[in-house]
Amino acid sequence: MAGKIAVVVIAVGAMGYALLSRPATVQPKRPSTHQAALTPPPAPAAVAPAPVQAQLQAQAPAPVPAPAIAPAPASIPAPEVELPKAADAPGKLVRQVVDYISHEAPGTVVVDTGNTFLYLVLNGKQAMRYGIGVGREGFTWSGEQTVARKTEWPDWRPPAEMVLRQPYLPRFMAGGPGNPLGARAMYLGETEYRIHGTNKPDTIGKRVSSGCIRLTNDDVTDLYERVKVGAKVIVLPATRAIPAAHRVLRSNPDEAANRLPNPGLATVRPAT
Repeated sequence: MAGKIAVVVIAVGAMGYALLSRPATVQPKRPSTHQAALTPPPAPAAVAPAPVQAQLQAQAPAPVPAPAIAPAPASIPAPEVELPKAADAPGKLVRQVVDYISHEAPGTVVVDTGNTFLYLVLNGKQAMRYGIGVGREGFTWSGEQTVARKTEWPDWRPPAEMVLRQPYLPRFMAGGPGNPLGARAMYLGETEYRIHGTNKPDTIGKRVSSGCIRLTNDDVTDLYERVKVGAKVIVLPATRAIPAAHRVLRSNPDEAANRLPNPGLATVRPAT
């Protein structure tokens, strides 16, 4: 009996020694289900294939260098500009009111052929003065007529005598901006003469027409509105080239204020 107990003791001791001599196994710690749900899985890094990377590097634009900042230029004062001085008085051919002594009734037109002026009598002491173009040498005339009719943008039918001298002229031209008679026309009596506009304003102040009196389109429009049908028109002889010396009202008081003789007393002859 004692021998059996000894054998059992020896066997138990051997098993304990074997357990103590065996290395311990460490089990990995697993995250709990709650921690796994809160922690997202890491995203895999995208790696392009080598050929694609080379192509992208070739297509990528070269870096642009930052522009150099130029130093601010020194402040240079602007050159002084001399302002033009205002004219003492309007040009002599510009439409303007002047002192004009006359015994003619208001509304009378006086054509000063020698000085290329047309006067519209406003009262016994004033007139509206216009610059005009008149007949060239050999085509001037003088006399007294009346405004027989008025026309806006008149048609043009050159007289037979004019066509004979200038056969290249058209036989008819409808009214309009290109018409030589301009924007308005006032026909004088039964003659071929007219006071009319022109599409060549540079001819004002010159002797270029075949006997008609021409004004700029702006001036002839103004005159057209002031002059009535039946108004008297006095055309002074071209030889009466008295220097124009009418004083422009309130514009140039230093200009001489000489008076022309009363144009109503001038010797006139019928228009030819």
